[in-house]
Amino acid sequence: MIKSCYKKKKAGKMTTSDKIDKIVTNRWLGLPIFALVMWLVYYIAMVGVGAIATDFTNDKIFGDGFHLFGMDGGYGELAERWGDASTIVDGYDAYVEEHGAAPEGEFTFEVEDEETLEISEETATIEEYEEAVKTLEEIGEEPDPADYGTWIPSIPDLVEKGLDKAGAAEWLKGLVLDGIVAGVGAVLGFVPQMLVLFLLLAFLEACGYMARIAFVLDRIFRKFGLSGKSFIPMLVGVGCGVPGIMASRTIENERDRRMTIMTTTFIPCGAKIPFIAMIAGALFGGSAWVSTGAYFIGMAAIILSGIMLKKTKMFAGNPAPFVMELPAYHWPTIGNVLRSMWERGWSFIKKAGTIILLSTIVVWFTSRFGFVDGSFQMLGEEELEFSLLAKLGSAIAWIFAPLGWGNWQAAVASITGLVAKENIVGTMGILYGGGELSTWQALAVAFTSVAGFSFLVFNLLCAPCFAAIGAIKREMNNAKWTWFAIGYQCGFAYVIALMINQFGLLFTGDVNVIGLIFAIAALAGMIYMLFFKKYKEADKLTSKDLKEKAMTK
Repeated sequence: MIKSCYKKKKAGKMTTSDKIDKIVTNRWLGLPIFALVMWLVYYIAMVGVGAIATDFTNDKIFGDGFHLFGMDGGYGELAERWGDASTIVDGYDAYVEEHGAAPEGEFTFEVEDEETLEISEETATIEEYEEAVKTLEEIGEEPDPADYGTWIPSIPDLVEKGLDKAGAAEWLKGLVLDGIVAGVGAVLGFVPQMLVLFLLLAFLEACGYMARIAFVLDRIFRKFGLSGKSFIPMLVGVGCGVPGIMASRTIENERDRRMTIMTTTFIPCGAKIPFIAMIAGALFGGSAWVSTGAYFIGMAAIILSGIMLKKTKMFAGNPAPFVMELPAYHWPTIGNVLRSMWERGWSFIKKAGTIILLSTIVVWFTSRFGFVDGSFQMLGEEELEFSLLAKLGSAIAWIFAPLGWGNWQAAVASITGLVAKENIVGTMGILYGGGELSTWQALAVAFTSVAGFSFLVFNLLCAPCFAAIGAIKREMNNAKWTWFAIGYQCGFAYVIALMINQFGLLFTGDVNVIGLIFAIAALAGMIYMLFFKKYKEADKLTSKDLKEKAMTK
């Protein structure tokens, strides 16, 4: 009846979606295109638009303040003249102090870059020194930006003035400024980058491309013992690990479902983005490769885990078949994309105002109070090693020493990350901030590139936050399986971070023989599990078994 009623205008012709899919779901081009798309997403979010907004938030709103609309009334030029002149004068004074005599002609002095902390040698002449002295006499004291244009003070400055007017005690000022404002501010500073990232991911989901990624990865996943259905929880887990774990309910096979639950949180969720951005910015110059690499590290961890776990009796068997409808490509509505971006962003902001706020208060108290000479008292910036938090961190720091970051600050940050992964940034903001250096500068001093990458990978792959652990317990519905999942995640993260640090030290020429032996042993064990150990057979009846059983009866 339908055939007699209408005629298809383009019967047998390919639709636009089909033409696009011939390229983006191609057996050979699909994965490189996916890698390129994700790299562009993270380049725009972490280095491009997002980085500009985040730098403004960190450096201006939670940093020094800013002039409205950038109209500084000539302050920038005047401050630059004053800075150049004071550098030459300070260099002259340092030369005289070191050599005990005034220089003749030219003199050299060291200058430290405020951002990178790089020490460089500069040269100046006596004429330049005399000109610098005249410039300082002309300008007088260091120019105050508030005297030029319309100056908007930073949030810490406004809060500090308010506390001073209220006559707040020193400990209360420290709690509010160094604890709450520094900790929560360090997290909120990454909101612009996260909003840009959420906007781009929402666009990819709404236009239909994310469904194609599941199709492309199913070919790969099945070779490693996983189903394409396992990608759906991982895709959802990009936003938050809790719904990602719950999405595993769509997998019928119990073994595959448990393995998916155990490995889903290897994919970085929205809560890990500020932490990734902090490490990438402080230690790797904001590299988009580090940010994008975090997702491919998570995906590699899932694939490696899939191969190894499938070779154990607990997870043996064929993966469940993957069936999914690919929606036609379409332009998403602006409202839906913005709504998705805001819902994810607002969820993060609410967490910063509750869980992270309480955590930063606890971290500040335990880091600023301790026992000195037998008395319990508030500590200064130079006495943090006597704090309660330092004692706790020092007790467990040895565990992480083979990973390259056996200091109590990093150990404590990893532990607080179990409450909420954003807490790592807040804790770093408290423990490494507050001094003459910014948090990023202090991190650049405390971590080498190898140790920093090891720290990043461990916290990406180890047990997720308490909320996600609760979701694992609900979905596993078994305490033993829950503890097994947490133990596997932490153990796998430790082994990978150990290999990164020890092999990294080998290439940089700073070898730790004992650590290197353990790393080689761990690598050999993984190679055996991946390539030489045979697959276990599942305990299940085949059709032949059932037929023989029926004939026997």
